Amino acid sequence: MKKLFALLLALVMVGSFTLTAFAETADPAWIDATRTGSISLYKYDLSSAEKDGVWDSSYVSTGVRDESGVEAILGNPSRVSALNANGDAYGYAVRGVEFTYVKFADIFTYTKMEDNTNRVELLYGIENSELNAAFLSVLGISANDRFAPADKTEGGKTTYFYTSDVLINGLKNALNTNGTATRNAAERFVQFAGGTAMPETDAYGHSAVSGLPLGLYLVVETRVPEMVTETTAPFLISLPMTSVNGGNAANGGTGWIYDPVLYPKNMTGIPSLEKTLRETKADTGANSGSPDDITDGYAHTASVSCGDGIEYQIISTLPSITSASSYLTEYGFTDTISKGIAYTKGDVKLVFYKDSACTDKIAEWVESDGKFTVSYTTAADGKSVMSIAMTASGLSEINTSAAVYNGPNMVNSGYSGCTLRVTYKAKLNSDNSVIHGNSGNSNAVALTWKRSNTDYYDTLVDDCHVYVYGVDVTKQFSDGRGDFSQVKFVAHNDTDNYYLTCALNAAEGVWYVTGHVENPEAATQFFPTTNGKLVIKGMESDAYTFKEIQTSNGYTLLKQGVKVVIIKAEGTDSCAIYGTDTLGLVQNDPRYASVPAGMFHNMPQRHLEHKLLTASATVDGNDVTMLSDGGSFSALAPFTVVNTKGFDLPQTGSRGTWMYPVIGLSLLALCVIGIVVVTRRKNMDY
Repeated sequence: MKKLFALLLALVMVGSFTLTAFAETADPAWIDATRTGSISLYKYDLSSAEKDGVWDSSYVSTGVRDESGVEAILGNPSRVSALNANGDAYGYAVRGVEFTYVKFADIFTYTKMEDNTNRVELLYGIENSELNAAFLSVLGISANDRFAPADKTEGGKTTYFYTSDVLINGLKNALNTNGTATRNAAERFVQFAGGTAMPETDAYGHSAVSGLPLGLYLVVETRVPEMVTETTAPFLISLPMTSVNGGNAANGGTGWIYDPVLYPKNMTGIPSLEKTLRETKADTGANSGSPDDITDGYAHTASVSCGDGIEYQIISTLPSITSASSYLTEYGFTDTISKGIAYTKGDVKLVFYKDSACTDKIAEWVESDGKFTVSYTTAADGKSVMSIAMTASGLSEINTSAAVYNGPNMVNSGYSGCTLRVTYKAKLNSDNSVIHGNSGNSNAVALTWKRSNTDYYDTLVDDCHVYVYGVDVTKQFSDGRGDFSQVKFVAHNDTDNYYLTCALNAAEGVWYVTGHVENPEAATQFFPTTNGKLVIKGMESDAYTFKEIQTSNGYTLLKQGVKVVIIKAEGTDSCAIYGTDTLGLVQNDPRYASVPAGMFHNMPQRHLEHKLLTASATVDGNDVTMLSDGGSFSALAPFTVVNTKGFDLPQTGSRGTWMYPVIGLSLLALCVIGIVVVTRRKNMDY
């Protein structure tokens, strides 16, 4: 919201703030040149106050201090802005804001006889310097706008005079037609003109400066904490000024105010952050493999096999940037993954989009572009940490690029409100560093951002989880005498149609999945340990068939394979990471999903909450109770394979060959006897 208060003595306050002031009765009515002035202000988060329904932006400033109104409501400690939920400030106060002021003009009274009438007019005299002329040019004020009859030169210095209307309208029009350029120009002018910084606003949002010579001052907001998304527009304030009528005062125009109290308003809000993952398509991930579609299989949870690749994306909507005082001085990510996951280094990519759906691309960065750096470390608990930090070149582009906002009346700057997508890859290890079962393998990210006031910063957090499972096979022989070393299995993933390849950790007696193949001849042939145990770890939640292809001599192979189905499902527990960060709770606050459009930059926030996974299993259609592993429940699906003895065939060998000649000789004797009998019968017939 922009408000313009044209006060009698040229008080200009254009931008997102309200104003009131102490009132003093002037007697006599002329300015007391022996006095000095002061500026006092209270900085409040009116965005949150309006959202919470405790403040109405239609409030009209009165020129009178409003202790029972503005300060009692917005500074009430019992009313806490969600953005101040960490207890840094009272009520809706915003601490850490710095204003800088510089005297811009002196106050003069112009008197001249015109048509037998003495004309008296209050004017503002501005020294004709190169710096002043440049700033007046930014305001669109030219030589034709001067009150030329009053111009004077003394001591080699020339002073030009202007009415309050000219200065008021110049600043107003400049802000309306090119807000960002005007803000930046005013901030630079105050800096080069030797401006003085006021103390930072405290826990009450208060700052003040006193002992100021009377005159016209330009005041700009030069440093803001991280939550401020739109700074107060530059404003002119005259010391003294004249009171005005309004909601709680009716003495407008009757007194001088040497010590005005201001109640500036800031737009506030926070960036967004969400981290999701998916298994790579080549590793049978449940996605189409689209590199640019942020919805293609990405989720907060996934089940992945050991040895498979994982693709991560971090999506963050940048906060609003309105001028140099709200520039980002840090916008970086600290990504932490479990010991069981290894970064694929060198593939981090940052892509900026105009829209939250990430379809309208602005720019794409890789590390070699020099816009960001990536570093890797190992935490004390063994987890891997990847830090992504913007360089000065990258921050400059984020803050000042004209690729998005380049119109004459733009308010935002750089990549303000745009969406940043960070992508990288990792791989699930094939060893005991991987956590199996319900505990999952966490993948957390923290976003840290700072504004121009680098003493103030905040973080957002999000995470996702990778789940892995396995089987625990007990091999038995019906008589307890078989040779386990002769037993061999192959495992087929029926869901994705591939065979497992694994590597045996002999010391642990555990097989870890390393990959997959289509050809059964290339599949790993598993064998149990000497005690008949066959443990395979690193399997995703799918349907599998375990086929026995060899058993101990004299025992019968299984007629068919054993069908094992591992089923993942959402559990009852929600991810608790949002409770580790105050602003993470704000991002996860459902109230922010229904605020009116435009009240917050980058709002409404997406409500983040995801359930952790649990698992169950069936073996040949029968439910089994999954075993825990290292304190993590539902990790391994158990089943037992029993081979029975085969049927005995008749024996052969030296002890059994005696029958063959006996039988042969017997048959030969029978033949001879038969021939003799037949011959005798023929002779008798003759």
